Amino acid sequence: MDRRRLLLVVAAVIAALGVGLVFVFARGAESRAAEKYQTTKVVTVAAGKTVLPGESIKSALDTGKLAETEVPQGQVLDNALRQGDLGNLDGKVALTTLYAGEQLLSTKFGGVGDTVDVASLPLPQGMIAKPESFDLPVGSFIEPGSQLAVFLTVNPATPTCLLIDRVTVLSKGAQTTTTVEGGATEGSAPALHLAVTQQQFEWLQDGRERGKLSVALLNSESEVQLDKTGPCATIRDSE
Repeated sequence: MDRRRLLLVVAAVIAALGVGLVFVFARGAESRAAEKYQTTKVVTVAAGKTVLPGESIKSALDTGKLAETEVPQGQVLDNALRQGDLGNLDGKVALTTLYAGEQLLSTKFGGVGDTVDVASLPLPQGMIAKPESFDLPVGSFIEPGSQLAVFLTVNPATPTCLLIDRVTVLSKGAQTTTTVEGGATEGSAPALHLAVTQQQFEWLQDGRERGKLSVALLNSESEVQLDKTGPCATIRDSE
């Protein structure tokens, strides 16, 4: 009789331990699952958008290329940027191509002088990328993919002429602004990378040595005509 009671007590203790272990395991699994699916907000490239090398983070923001996205905490990458971090990167440019859905990492942005992954520029076949700076106004609408006409002004006594009727902007660097005395705002011209032929490259170099280059923004309906005489025609005909 005593032996049977002893066995029943042992069985009851073992059963109680089993229930306790199952409870502890279930609580742990629930905690792990909650941690796995808990999300946090990070900045990503918006759906259908691409941030090109040399494009400033401000430009990407202004053109709706960035979005704040909920991401599971376990999938947040090191150096992932939050919305509050973007102010510290004002003036920085993308050093490589950033694709839709990609988390923004601080390591993929740098200063204008840092090495840009030019190999990832969307350069059309047979063309080359030429860096150029023009006297662009603060808040210019020129963005990667924009079409530009390039004009040349040799001196005030000579009419401005059209040097190149259409080139494509591959990337746009950061534009910095400063407030000067009196509250006025001054901005430094952002560096552009233009997709040009070798011949257009030489025209731009020649034009910059002869005078001042300026650009006009085009759309598909814009109509411009190359000058057949004057300094621009001379540059083009010299090839």
